[in-house]
Amino acid sequence: MISKRGNIDVKFVELNSNIQRHDDRLDYLLQAVKNSQNSIIVASEVYLSDFDYDNIEQASSFSEFAIDKLKAAVENQIVIFTTIRKIDNAFVNQAIVINCHKIVHVQEKAKLFKLGGEDKYFRAGETDKIKPFEINGLKIGMLVCFELRFKEFWKSLEGCDVVIVPAKWGIIRELHFKVLSNALAIMNQCFVVAHSSGDKDIVNNSMIYSPDGLLAPDIDLKEIIKMRRYIVMEQLC
Repeated sequence: MISKRGNIDVKFVELNSNIQRHDDRLDYLLQAVKNSQNSIIVASEVYLSDFDYDNIEQASSFSEFAIDKLKAAVENQIVIFTTIRKIDNAFVNQAIVINCHKIVHVQEKAKLFKLGGEDKYFRAGETDKIKPFEINGLKIGMLVCFELRFKEFWKSLEGCDVVIVPAKWGIIRELHFKVLSNALAIMNQCFVVAHSSGDKDIVNNSMIYSPDGLLAPDIDLKEIIKMRRYIVMEQLC
């Protein structure tokens, strides 16, 4: 069981454009779950289907099947991904967190990337859903791709131990993805787990930034305590 004691291992599941079938992508994710214990497993944005707008109905139907499969498989792991779902007759890009055979948190992408046409196909989620949630005492927050750019969401996630950012970030703005993820970790004195993958036009990179802004191999919660004791923001203002 993942807890606030000791280090937390993070596994990244990449969206391999060579694997086109939805069920093959699901099998790959399920295999990652099987091979990882007491880990946080992060898949990139719309991992199962990509932004397959031409087959969006089928993508949403497959999501329901995949969610049931994942709930059956996930035990002590925390699995985080986004997927296309149909809710109240509208399509959404929904971030889902599964732990101990159940969905423990959901939030729809609230800031849609209009340059990619997302607003033409998805209904935007509610911004007040972007807030910390807890699993076994671990305080987690989530921003979906483009949402990373909005500083008001950083404020909403203050106090988190970990912020997860599943993304499909454009390769021409790769520096932005790195700098914003790094800055969020420093600003909120937390770990930021940022993961983007896709085709050649998409950033293919996975990063764990520690509260001091350095790249880290895993999540060491002692680093959060140390940084927040060293620089107590409330006392310095």
